[in-house]
Amino acid sequence: MRKIFFVLTMALAVLTAKAQLSIADYCDLKICTPASIKDITPLPDGESFAAISDDGKSIEKFSYKTGKKTGELFSLSSIKGELRIDEFDGFQISDNGKKILLWNNKEKIYRYSFRAEYYVFDTFRNTLQRVSEKGLQRGATISHDGRYVAYERDNNIWISNLDYKTDIAITEDGEKGKILNGIPDWSYEEEFNMLTSMCWNSDDTVLAYVKFNESEVPEYRFDQYRGYCSEEPLGDLYPSSYSYKYMLPGFKNSQVSVHAYNMDNRTTKKMDLPLAVDDYIPSIAFGADGSRLMVMVLNRDQNSLKLYNVNPASTVGKVILTEQSSTWISPSVYSDTHYNTTDFVFCSEKSGYKHLYIYDYNGTLKRTLTSGNYNVTKYYGSDKKGIHYMQTTTLGPTCRSVVSVDPKGVVKNLTGNFGTSSAAFSSNMAYFVKSFSSASTPPQYTICSSSGTQLAELEMNRVYAEKYKNAPKMEFLKVKNDEGQEMDAYMIKPQNFDSNKKYPLLMYQYNGPESQEVLDRWRMEGIFYLASQGYVVACVDGRGTGNRTNEWAKCVYLKLGDLETKDQLSAVRYFASLPYIDENRLGCFGWSYGGYMTLMEVGAVNSPLKAGIAMAPVSDWRFYDGVYTERFMKTPLTNASGYNSSSALNTTQNMDSKLLVISGSDDDNVHMYNTLKYTSKLSSEGKVCDMMIYAGFEHSLRMCDARVQLFRKINNFLENNLKN
Repeated sequence: MRKIFFVLTMALAVLTAKAQLSIADYCDLKICTPASIKDITPLPDGESFAAISDDGKSIEKFSYKTGKKTGELFSLSSIKGELRIDEFDGFQISDNGKKILLWNNKEKIYRYSFRAEYYVFDTFRNTLQRVSEKGLQRGATISHDGRYVAYERDNNIWISNLDYKTDIAITEDGEKGKILNGIPDWSYEEEFNMLTSMCWNSDDTVLAYVKFNESEVPEYRFDQYRGYCSEEPLGDLYPSSYSYKYMLPGFKNSQVSVHAYNMDNRTTKKMDLPLAVDDYIPSIAFGADGSRLMVMVLNRDQNSLKLYNVNPASTVGKVILTEQSSTWISPSVYSDTHYNTTDFVFCSEKSGYKHLYIYDYNGTLKRTLTSGNYNVTKYYGSDKKGIHYMQTTTLGPTCRSVVSVDPKGVVKNLTGNFGTSSAAFSSNMAYFVKSFSSASTPPQYTICSSSGTQLAELEMNRVYAEKYKNAPKMEFLKVKNDEGQEMDAYMIKPQNFDSNKKYPLLMYQYNGPESQEVLDRWRMEGIFYLASQGYVVACVDGRGTGNRTNEWAKCVYLKLGDLETKDQLSAVRYFASLPYIDENRLGCFGWSYGGYMTLMEVGAVNSPLKAGIAMAPVSDWRFYDGVYTERFMKTPLTNASGYNSSSALNTTQNMDSKLLVISGSDDDNVHMYNTLKYTSKLSSEGKVCDMMIYAGFEHSLRMCDARVQLFRKINNFLENNLKN
């Protein structure tokens, strides 16, 4: 059987489980990351899917029943005519299968967005044509019939007519730093997972889009230092300056509006929506029949969501559904709505858990699809028999299972009784590609029927599993906080663990609102390396984390860092009481929100921690992304006491631990300014800490071998300040 996976390095194939694992085996992403299948695209026939070939030179067609290759949809060698390309980075197939949108020469913008050169391949003629001859494009989307491509250039929307080879701008007011048409600003990309704000209706007669006016959003600037990971580390004698619009809490956000362009009469209308000046539009989409434009409007405090049914011809919109919260509305509510022809599936937290409800387009509830003491974590869709498919926590909050719900409400587990499973369904919902892993099982990819029966293997990671079979593993347990509430936790013990010995403890945490670290899934990363070096690594999901009850997740509202810190320190005291933990050698480590938690924990009154490592930490929520922060804290003006009590800068007087703070100088998410503010505060108080800056690196430190160097530094720091 031909397999469609990323090829592992040759070193992985020849190493055996008996070989001593190195720091690179744990921390180098090219080595420690298991093989995965390539992104797949379900094809309209429901029986097959498409994926890029292993050599990256073609788009191959595979059978859902067998997993075997059945043909090619496109190859670089099959192109006829004068225009040819040597490579491509991704593709999108029109719904009728006649055209394939391709792109290459990507230039990164933010974390996920990019500009590129776009092309359209005609599957009948085997010819290629450029979407535009005028520079790079962003956010391109092909129409259902494959005749048009809408894209952004110079902050305006252009539509390329592939039949007549015309390329016209349908907006003209786009301007850098002021008006964005059809593409999101930084905040919408980061917090609403929006890469384009354009969508076609079902018959391709209307293109709807969101316009962003970011004129009053403050500009954020930082110097960019070219590090030795760059091809020309000494190329710039002066650092360049990077600037972009970035809303901090309490400052102006982008003003948004919704528009619809009519392809027949070439007119644009602004939709009549009663938007407040600081409202958000996290989602627009057409209903399946194409006559309804569904627009979600979220207020700035993010505790009131309204769903509008808008007529794009008359511009009139009607509120058909409202979701309210006394705290915040989870992003999953507005990211997991599915629009059908006569009704739509909506996710709501009104029961105290995330569940699914079916409404008609007048906003009338037709059916409660799921209920019970569990959460729906992903909705996949439904088939012609009225059976719905989703991912849930029915096996408990630390597991994920794919389930079906039949018209009578009977829930059936399709993927087993432990671990973490997810699914990618065929277009007719008759098959799905199952992704499964557990704490002891690396990712496995198989094809299943909609009943859950396995049909074929795609990638089982058997060689990889053999290599890591003796590596430290997670062990799950429950830990109580000071209130007597049980928290999910795991421990990673050193190899050759001896319960008669005393080990240093390293607490690893993230603990951001609705996040989850304690999950029965495969991980192989730096914390396992630290365990292999003689530390007991422990992780606890305290109050504020997700996939339990709403009450558990949202009790941190308006006071980030308070209950989370208390729960983490109560867990530290629990682990310190174990006979094999040395109560005098306790430390913690976290990244991003987890880095903030490290600062809060070492700054707590009478903290038992001897050492802490804060990677890319937020030091004060006034310095971070406003959309994220205000969701949980409101603005500094309305919640000044909450911002003050949640600031790690206000805890430095208590900090008496050895501390290592690490940041990337090009981090556009958690700016290095957070680190500099915190270390400056320590310095003003006559205190010192270790600090490491990665020049030219962003938030995730994925460039070069930075992860290996990072954990080498962390291990050295712990050797000097915790282990001995």
